[in-house]
Amino acid sequence: MAKVTRDDVARLAGTSTAVVSYVINNGPRPVAAGTRERVLAAIKELGYRPDRVAQAMASQRTDLIGLIVPDARQPFFAEMAHAVEQAAAERGKMVLVGNSDYLDEREVHYLRAFLGMRVSGLILISQGPSENAAAEIEAWDARVVLMHERPEAFAPLNDVAVVLDDIGGAQLATRHLLEHGHEYVACLGGTESTPAVGDPVSDHVEGWRRAMTEAGRATEGRLFQAPFNRYDAYRRALEFLSGPTRPPAIFCATDDQAIGVLRAARELRLDVPGDLAVVGFDDVKEAGLTDPPLTTVGSDRKAMARAAVALAVGENPEEGPVERVRQFPVSLEIRRSCGCD
Repeated sequence: MAKVTRDDVARLAGTSTAVVSYVINNGPRPVAAGTRERVLAAIKELGYRPDRVAQAMASQRTDLIGLIVPDARQPFFAEMAHAVEQAAAERGKMVLVGNSDYLDEREVHYLRAFLGMRVSGLILISQGPSENAAAEIEAWDARVVLMHERPEAFAPLNDVAVVLDDIGGAQLATRHLLEHGHEYVACLGGTESTPAVGDPVSDHVEGWRRAMTEAGRATEGRLFQAPFNRYDAYRRALEFLSGPTRPPAIFCATDDQAIGVLRAARELRLDVPGDLAVVGFDDVKEAGLTDPPLTTVGSDRKAMARAAVALAVGENPEEGPVERVRQFPVSLEIRRSCGCD
């Protein structure tokens, strides 16, 4: 069977191929409602499928959005990627996902690959300091939306970022634990390689420090380090929870870490929240299914994804000038792990 072409659609609809193109691409020129209906009816009758590769070559862009995440296996990034995919689909876009695995060279690899494919937008959840990534974006003169964090290396670029109030959220969580009457609150942060500034986990630690200082509590010796995943956090928690100076309460920089802490507490036969109160950050869906359910800092990820996608394709989700950094609020999702009924 011969391939159906745009000329075939134009002949059946009784119009020009240019008008067919305007209907398929929703512009750049308007098409009368009756003519549009005839073109769409012809497309359906003939089973015409636009050649997206040819369209991309002609327009120098595709209907693709690139999304780079540190590790899509982690619940937070998986849920964020899904929210971005949904927001992109609302605009007729598809999403390509690349995992940097927290490696600078893989982040740069996906940046080059996606930008070389002429994606219509690129969203980057960066893995760290990212000087090389910033240099790559500057070399391509590309529009990239930073999401979740804004590393210091990107500050000189004309970029936009969609982030959370990470410091405020950590303060909120720590204050809540202190209000339960605990002598102090420990913190499970990142590793020594976690950037000191411009990283959400570092901001979570900073928020914990500020809340403790405001309450007149010391932080020295009360910050523990572990990678962001539950498995390493579980092994680290077995160490400090079985020691003589077990904390009465702990704020975890991520929910995945908190899930690891809950597993370690159960193995050590510690009652949560009686022996140890726990609060996380991210409000992944699994947080409501832990035992006990995890109190955590949440946010509107769907709204963040919609804003990031809109900015990535060159739209401004808000009226007025584009804000270089859009910060979304957070809230405390109270469940039983903190001691609340």
